[in-house]
Amino acid sequence: MSEGTMQRRAQRDGQFDQREQRDERARRAGGLNRLLAAAVAVPVMLIAAGCSSDSGSGSGDKAQDTAATGGTGTDSAASAAPSVQPAAYKTLPEACAVVSKKTLTELVPKGAAAGKEGTSSDTGARASCSWSSLANNGVKGSQFRWLNVSLLRFESDATTGDGASQARTYYAKQVKDAQAVAGAKNTKATPAAGTGDEATLVRYDLKKAEGAFKQQTVVARVENVVVTLDYNGAGLAGDKTPAADALTTAAEKAAKEAVAAVRSANGAGGGGSSDSGTAPAPSQSPSSSAKAKPSASSSAAPSTAPSASASKADAAAPKASASAKS
Repeated sequence: MSEGTMQRRAQRDGQFDQREQRDERARRAGGLNRLLAAAVAVPVMLIAAGCSSDSGSGSGDKAQDTAATGGTGTDSAASAAPSVQPAAYKTLPEACAVVSKKTLTELVPKGAAAGKEGTSSDTGARASCSWSSLANNGVKGSQFRWLNVSLLRFESDATTGDGASQARTYYAKQVKDAQAVAGAKNTKATPAAGTGDEATLVRYDLKKAEGAFKQQTVVARVENVVVTLDYNGAGLAGDKTPAADALTTAAEKAAKEAVAAVRSANGAGGGGSSDSGTAPAPSQSPSSSAKAKPSASSSAAPSTAPSASASKADAAAPKASASAKS
């Protein structure tokens, strides 16, 4: 073999060895890269798994907290809203029919059939009726009587409270006002037993130019309704002053009938207190505007003046007597 041939073979062998070396280095580098990539991937997977676990735990805790509180935050806020007990009575009876004809004849003999209904925009929430009587006894003078019944019903309201509570407040105010009439003498307040859930009789004397008047005011509450009954009498033009005890008995009788009429209009029994825990039956004729809260000053102001259609003897009677507040 020639020297040139040997040189060329040696070059080829050297080139082959170089290629083998490069391939080996490449194989080694590839293996190392794969090992490094795997080593890096392991902590990444561990971190991702840890984050996923924390997220699930938080959701579970939140769900458990929601279950423990009984619902969502909105439900909790709704359950915290104040509730008001519905008013027991939804309407009022006809004011001029709350006292029987028999009793009216005893109290206002000359005016039993001439009841005057007070003005009201909602007779299911406020109503009143008045009667006056002037019995002429000739030269002996005359006997004057005046009767007024006012009814005020309170509706339950989330702002002002339930109807019964409002009625209690108004009841107390009516009793206080009845004892604070200007010029009243010998004022006396006593409980009126057997009249509604609570009742008070206020009586006093009131001296006027026309004569001495005997005033009787019965304030009664039955559930969410307040009944104020005013009854007064006087002997005019020389006639004798009526007995206060007789007027008291008559006023209490009329007040009991008015309270019974309120109960009956709402489907409840006429006797006994309705605070016994038995709910009244639904109203037979509910007021169309029951949501409106009646004003504390809505009852008609009493007028003790004799009727304008009275006889000539009646016309000689005084134009005003006791100014009891109702």
